[in-house]
Amino acid sequence: MSDRILVFYGSYRVDRAGIRLADYAVRALNERGCDAELIDAKAIDLPMLDRMAKEYDEGTAPAAMNNLADKIRNADGFVFVVGEYNRGVQPGLKNLTDHFLEEWYWRPAGIVSYSAGRMGGALAAEAWHATLSEMGMIVISSRVSVGQITRTLDESGIPLGDGGASFARAFDRFAADLGWWTEAAKAHRERQSPPF
Repeated sequence: MSDRILVFYGSYRVDRAGIRLADYAVRALNERGCDAELIDAKAIDLPMLDRMAKEYDEGTAPAAMNNLADKIRNADGFVFVVGEYNRGVQPGLKNLTDHFLEEWYWRPAGIVSYSAGRMGGALAAEAWHATLSEMGMIVISSRVSVGQITRTLDESGIPLGDGGASFARAFDRFAADLGWWTEAAKAHRERQSPPF
């Protein structure tokens, strides 16, 4: 059975350069045999966090929230495609993730960051590492940071030039690492129930 991987993306901007990276991630993971799906925070458009999904009475949470909770629970792993806003995280993606907690537990997550500049969203990736760990995910050590994203991927998410080729090699290693941890976590959950 294919690994079910959710790829999260959170920019709400009109000109979203990072969607190139999110599309690439979904396509590359599917080419590796995964069942990858893009979860676009802007498209789902959850309300600003007032109550987490678990805090709603049965049947009263917004339908999009319930649907996403089910997808997260049934996923084997996650990829977070993160941009950097003023040395921090994107508010749209952070808002989406905060609606859930136990749904994330005991699965691996990988971080792919980007920026228009040379740093590739490295500071946001660091912030996300701590956040995802706190939310019960196992954050893999491999990470991909894409600087100058519009020079690395075209509008369809196709790698450009030497920078794009270097990125594609790095992503392949990242995906292999995520796949290893995904399989390890699945096998362990089959042998032993999580402790809480």
